[in-house]
Amino acid sequence: MAGYFRGPPPAGGRPPQGEPPRGGRPARPGSPGWTNQPRNPLPGHGGRPLPPPSPPQQPPGAPPARGGRGPLRKPPPGRAAGAPPPTRAAAPPRGPVMPRPAGAGAGGAGAGVHPASQAPRDGRVTRGPSMPDWRRLRRATRGRWKAVLILLLVAFVGFGVYLDQNMTRVQALPADSQASSSGTNYLIVGSDSREGLSAEDEERLATGDAAGRRTDTIMLLHTGSSGSVLVSIPRDSFLPIPGRGSNKVNAAFALGGPELLVETVEGATGLRIDHYVEVGFGGFVGAVDAVGGVDMCVSSAIDDPKAGLDIQAGCQELDGTTALGYVRTRATPGSDFDRVQRQREFLSALLGKATSPLTLINPFRMVPLASAVTGTITVDDSDHIWNLAGLAWGMKGVSGGDGVQTTVPIGGSAGGSNLRWDRTRAQALFGALQNDQAPPESGFGP
Repeated sequence: MAGYFRGPPPAGGRPPQGEPPRGGRPARPGSPGWTNQPRNPLPGHGGRPLPPPSPPQQPPGAPPARGGRGPLRKPPPGRAAGAPPPTRAAAPPRGPVMPRPAGAGAGGAGAGVHPASQAPRDGRVTRGPSMPDWRRLRRATRGRWKAVLILLLVAFVGFGVYLDQNMTRVQALPADSQASSSGTNYLIVGSDSREGLSAEDEERLATGDAAGRRTDTIMLLHTGSSGSVLVSIPRDSFLPIPGRGSNKVNAAFALGGPELLVETVEGATGLRIDHYVEVGFGGFVGAVDAVGGVDMCVSSAIDDPKAGLDIQAGCQELDGTTALGYVRTRATPGSDFDRVQRQREFLSALLGKATSPLTLINPFRMVPLASAVTGTITVDDSDHIWNLAGLAWGMKGVSGGDGVQTTVPIGGSAGGSNLRWDRTRAQALFGALQNDQAPPESGFGP
């Protein structure tokens, strides 16, 4: 046939352009070996038309593909063409069987549906069950703790306001006082007032039934930059009493009450009294019992029926009744000097325990303690609950060993049981306190 190359095929097995496939018949349009020949050959090819594309490589002996779907396969024997393939029994699972999703199973809403097919189709990433969000839990816990602390703070402030309103107040500090000094000075008075005690209490505490108020304990606490200094003033100190001549210092309290007593102490010491605190028998006993007793080391046995005291030597815990007799008794060789020393030691131990963390965080001790003290305490009309907190803090410094405990220096007797101060040594003691300085040891008494 004219136009066909009759010679051997070139290297590579591709027939030359325009040669029909082997078999002597030209390719039909649409068959793999057919291609449209361009009418005008592209320039740069020597005037020859472009070669047809290479036919897809087929395995030897395979029939040509139809429509690009690959070679046809005959159905297996025993099955007609177009019949569905037979079902195959499911193989037993290898390993542990995973639980089905809820609702899966025959007739269920999610029967035969894999959980992965239920994932959202909008690009979101879903997560399965995870551990708790500890940051969120910690944030919620912190919020609860803040609420609890706020409630406790409100309750604490409310309780403080309640105690402040229940304190008994009197006019104790003179309005026309001429004394001046640095630091802060508290006058602490232990009164023998029986107010609030029943007949049974008076008999149990051996206080008697005397009317009126007298003072068995007078102490001055100075706080400032020089530390805390606690000074005992013996009740038999013979001092000038404004408008009453000279007498025992406790007579000023009996004659003119707290205000005359403050005037007498200011005139004798030269110190300005800033706060006044008076505690009766009932408040003292209630405070000791509220803190669960106070540990004291007694140097010798004391038996004093007048004070209702019968105590053995040694370290022991004193309850309220025993403690009251312990600080009141004078049945020792040193009489009043021994008593003022016991009073200082016991008061320091009492306030040290009352301000300890175990007492402050224990409501079963703190509430009865505050109620007992404020229910029977008397302060100046300008004093408040925070002034008592300052007193307790100053006493804690004394009981902790950082402060000084002493007695007014005594120079001898002024007749009878009256005691006369050593003016030189007393001036050294109170002069240092007036300037808020540490007192010299030469000013320590008695």
